[in-house]
Amino acid sequence: MLEYRKNNEIMSNSSNVKKVLIAGGGLGGMTAALSLLKRGIDVEVFEQASELKEVGAGLHVAPNAFRVLDEIGLAQEALKTACVAAGREVRLWNTGDTWPVFDLGVKSVEQYGFPYCTMYRPDLLAILVNGVRAIKPDAIHLKSSCQSFEQDADGVTLHHNQGTARGDILIGADGVHSKIRQGLFGNDSPIYSGLVAWRGLIPMDRLPEKMRRLVGTNWIGPGGHVVHYPVHGGKLMNLAAISEGNGDWQEESWNIPGSVEDCLALFPGWHDDLKLLIKSIDSPYKWALMIRPPMDRWSVGRVSLLGDACHATLPFLGQGAAMAMEDGFMLARALEVESNPITALKRYENARRDRTARIVNGSAGNTKRFHNPVLAEPETARAYVDREWAPDKIAERYEWIYTYDVTKALI
Repeated sequence: MLEYRKNNEIMSNSSNVKKVLIAGGGLGGMTAALSLLKRGIDVEVFEQASELKEVGAGLHVAPNAFRVLDEIGLAQEALKTACVAAGREVRLWNTGDTWPVFDLGVKSVEQYGFPYCTMYRPDLLAILVNGVRAIKPDAIHLKSSCQSFEQDADGVTLHHNQGTARGDILIGADGVHSKIRQGLFGNDSPIYSGLVAWRGLIPMDRLPEKMRRLVGTNWIGPGGHVVHYPVHGGKLMNLAAISEGNGDWQEESWNIPGSVEDCLALFPGWHDDLKLLIKSIDSPYKWALMIRPPMDRWSVGRVSLLGDACHATLPFLGQGAAMAMEDGFMLARALEVESNPITALKRYENARRDRTARIVNGSAGNTKRFHNPVLAEPETARAYVDREWAPDKIAERYEWIYTYDVTKALI
């Protein structure tokens, strides 16, 4: 097993911020909570769900995200259930032709300092929750739906369905439908992307041996693409299929059941390997993908946002969860170095805004790359993939993401 240093110490707190209220108990909110607690700053997390379970199936923990886990002392725990990727590849929708994109595994550690992993979202959330509760057992309040807030010169009062809470600052980590963002800036106006994503989990033992590899695969074709990779210690295969041409259905939720037959119907003529994967899902879920332009501002006074609440992204760079985790760690850094809470939130936002906007825009740009019409014919497709996934193009799109060091970035 790869070894990393552990960081379990709790630092003293010299900030004027003694208590932070966090709305939302997902990956970003929990990373923020643990990073703050380790710096001696008290935290209260308010989560509307009755139990802590991450919505969704799998995610990429690229080296930049794994660095965060290392810094908060959870690297070794994460490796117990993570799959350390051997590589990533692109496959052509109808022929199955394959191009290796990344040679990862040990090379990821050599090049970036940390591994490239894929994880089951509930596994990662459980690790973060356990880390928070190990320091403060009663930090997380379930069945607490945040409704509104008000702030004054001395702090913030959060109103939720179980009562009220008072803190020095409030962080909205409550996702794409954020009540905190709404309270700061009013309703947003997302734009339908024209895409619908289907997701599902496949028990690995249902698949033939040749498909049980520790590799992330991205099938690309005209009008759609499909990503699959192993999670949960290699026991499950996570699949996400993105398709165009789904009519007027535009519901943005991760929990709407679909059918295997409807999903298959969106990928006519695609390779038998891909069809086998889809047929192996018990019950797929679907959600409409919405576009939200990067926000110019996240913070007002003692209240700010993180994760999907302020930079929701299309899932085409594998960085949605990573951005939220980086946000949570950077927030703690800002409160450590800046005693004034309002100034600290401004420094946090300024440190994160340009990077997250670039990822959001880059993810949107990958839509045309993955679904380009020239992929329809094998001859034009091969030339296109050779060009778009050439080493220099890969470096241009990904190196700046993976080499980012949240512990040293200017704040």
